[in-house]
Amino acid sequence: MMTPTARRLISERTRAALAQKKAKGALLGNRTNLAEAQEKGAASIRAAAAAFADNVLPVIRQLEATGVSSYRGIADALNTRGIRTARGGTWHGTTVRNMLMRQEPA
Repeated sequence: MMTPTARRLISERTRAALAQKKAKGALLGNRTNLAEAQEKGAASIRAAAAAFADNVLPVIRQLEATGVSSYRGIADALNTRGIRTARGGTWHGTTVRNMLMRQEPA
């Protein structure tokens, strides 16, 4: 197992070497497939958001059916049930509104 001191030294040496290369004009990183990588990343994020919405929207609709109609009320109910947002946070009125706006109009 590496000690924190050893990790810090490796990190410092690596940063110094990369800074030196950059100062000499070297381009760092792989730029050959940047657009493709960005699109794949964006598609992955969209797919994860859609999957999360598919799981949470039925719960929100169920809450609306029981008479909870305000965004804040729905957020409170989701938080009470222990349902977290996509990023693991707590629900607020605006996050409920944003979730409902994702849904296509019927």
